[in-house]
Amino acid sequence: MDRGGVPIAGADVAVVGGSIAGCATALAAHRAGAGRITVYERTTGRLADRGVGLAMHNARYAELAAAGYLDAAMPWVQLTTRRWYVRDGAAPLGRQVGVLPFPFRSYCWGPLWRELHRRLPAGTAFRSGVSVRAVSDTADGATLHLDGGNNGAGSGAGTERFDLVIGADGYRSVVRDAAFPDVRPSYAGYLAWRGAVPAERLTELDLPGLPTDPWAEEDCIYGVFDGGHVIIYRIPDGRGGHRANWVLYTAPPAGLDLALDTPTSLPPGTLTEALHTHLAHVTGELLAPYWGALLRLTPPQEVFIQPMYDFTAPRYTAGRLLLAGDAATVARPHTGAGAVKALQDAAALEAALRAAPERPDALDAYGTERGVTGRTMVELGRRLGRFLVQETPDWRTLDQAGLDAAWAAADGSGAFGGRELKN
Repeated sequence: MDRGGVPIAGADVAVVGGSIAGCATALAAHRAGAGRITVYERTTGRLADRGVGLAMHNARYAELAAAGYLDAAMPWVQLTTRRWYVRDGAAPLGRQVGVLPFPFRSYCWGPLWRELHRRLPAGTAFRSGVSVRAVSDTADGATLHLDGGNNGAGSGAGTERFDLVIGADGYRSVVRDAAFPDVRPSYAGYLAWRGAVPAERLTELDLPGLPTDPWAEEDCIYGVFDGGHVIIYRIPDGRGGHRANWVLYTAPPAGLDLALDTPTSLPPGTLTEALHTHLAHVTGELLAPYWGALLRLTPPQEVFIQPMYDFTAPRYTAGRLLLAGDAATVARPHTGAGAVKALQDAAALEAALRAAPERPDALDAYGTERGVTGRTMVELGRRLGRFLVQETPDWRTLDQAGLDAAWAAADGSGAFGGRELKN
């Protein structure tokens, strides 16, 4: 079978984006028999040094390990339980609203990326510092229009032609723009503040009345308040220790114009004084004392912000252009499935590319099926966003039964942690 007249076996494949989704889809193309594979990553920094966390449902891990995209050698922490706390006067931890199961593994983004990058075949060209500004798709090939960069392999400027182009270039994807120019991310109206703290620093949090063991290693904490919540869990630090990873969701201060209609992020060191003041208010007044103090251990210059956006492409294929990861779908992180979906996309793409010689519809089936999954996760993210941020219940009145009912209503389809990977 071929795609537009070009055999899949031995094809020249470009992967735009070199993060987790990019490395995984490059690996998928290699395993499926592609020839030359070139990965374009616009940043020049060390991706392996990124220290933010992610969590992966145990069942999704098992599927991805069986597919060859994860294994137990990658550092991880086993989580089992979500404990929900609401502020209750001066009680250090607040009042525990309830407990829900949380069968997830946590990872650090950098070591996970490093392991996927290590698995790329020796012949893969990984070109960092080269930006793809546009992609054009024609009957005889897809062309990348490059802005430049230099990683020892020339300036990178000009154009380069490929048989297939995989867009793994995130929510500002130029490949998606070429495939579906009318698809635009929509700002959800609130932000995710992110940071991490070396686990050894937790001993600095010596509050009156604090239990001896305030936070078990297997616990994922949900600190809830009117208009938002924080999630805190331990992740590997890549050096044999742990970090306390946290993500705080709430709307920005009223009247603050952050120009968020165009997809963007606020990297470490770029937050305004108004944003830092708002973060101090949330950690000091809305969260229970221990959890708020934990967040304040992160130096202000290390805190960064990810505005929440929603979008999904109607399908993941268009001519010679294929989409994966956030380039195809961005669902809010409440779903617990961002990295899972990116790796599932890669596994499904590998299966489709392998099947293509016998099944002319295999790639189209990949595009349609993953598109359905993407829409499911976007809708789940919106429901959880309403429950956890935009239309929060009165947490002070909730007990275990109330929490069980509220979560069941918000999760609805049971897709939290990601849908089962179809073979």
